[in-house]
Amino acid sequence: MDRDDRDDPFGDFFEEIERMMNEMAGSGRGTDDAGFGSETHVDAYATEESVRVVADLPAVSKEELSLQCDGESLTISAASDRREYDETVELPAPVDEYSGDATFNNGVLEVEFDRDDDAASIDVV
Repeated sequence: MDRDDRDDPFGDFFEEIERMMNEMAGSGRGTDDAGFGSETHVDAYATEESVRVVADLPAVSKEELSLQCDGESLTISAASDRREYDETVELPAPVDEYSGDATFNNGVLEVEFDRDDDAASIDVV
């Protein structure tokens, strides 16, 4: 019996999972030098008080790093002998861009920001 894909209620679901898995594995990516590529990993975490970004940056030295934050995204740039990196990470919550504290150790960049309280409390009189 032939299977009719139009009647498969999970077809779109499985296609989306396959697309995401290919994206995570780096399939279909070009070979240009912009962006971090498949050998790096960038994560952003939010707590009630802060936002933390952790990035694996192989073959990059501390002197080659440049960070820029606008309160909603963090741009990580680096120029090494091998290639140039330039990636913008959307932050999971608004941050105070002037509160950034960064460390770089053994190819791992960690940046922490205080969350920006985007809602002001109003006293009712």
